[in-house]
This record gives sequence, C-alpha cells and structure tokens, in this order.
Amino acid sequence: MERKRNQTKLVEREEQVVSSEAEKRMPNNVRKIREALLLSKAELARKAGVSALTIDRIEAGYNCRMDTKRKIILALGMKLSDKDRVFGNQESDGEPEPR
Repeated sequence: MERKRNQTKLVEREEQVVSSEAEKRMPNNVRKIREALLLSKAELARKAGVSALTIDRIEAGYNCRMDTKRKIILALGMKLSDKDRVFGNQESDGEPEPR
C-alpha cells in the first residue's frame, strides 16, 4: 500500500514538472525568420555567439536572457526595435524576477 502511495506521489510530481515546463514555453518567430534567410541553426548560432543548442531551445519556445535575444536579433540582420517581430510581446526576459 505504501509503495502504491509513493508511486502516485511520483506520478503527480512528474505531471507538475511537465505542466510547468509547458508554461515556460513562449512562441516566437526565430525559426521562420532563420529559414527565410536560408540559415542553419549552426550558422545563426555562430553569428550570434551562442550554441546551436541554445538556438534549438529558443526555437522550441523556451525563454532566454535579454542579452541572448539581442544577439539573435542582430545576427538575423534586424534592428533591436524589431524585437517584437522576432520574439513577440513577451513579458519575461529570462532574468529572475526581483523580490
């Protein structure tokens, strides 16, 4: 009986982690713009000075720091004022919230 309770708690915890991961994802246009420019993930990563894994995560909708967004916008040949076109109107910039 105890084992079943522990398994139930574990499943509940896994569901919480999965749902909180989904909440962290924010759609953006990085992939669309990159592909329109005929750039690979590796090429964009090199131009932006970040890893290809970072580009992959951002394209999957994960948030990133403001500095990373700036690097990507510039690497795409866009102006910083185009940030909403690239990343949408995201409230969070990946920085920890002030307490």
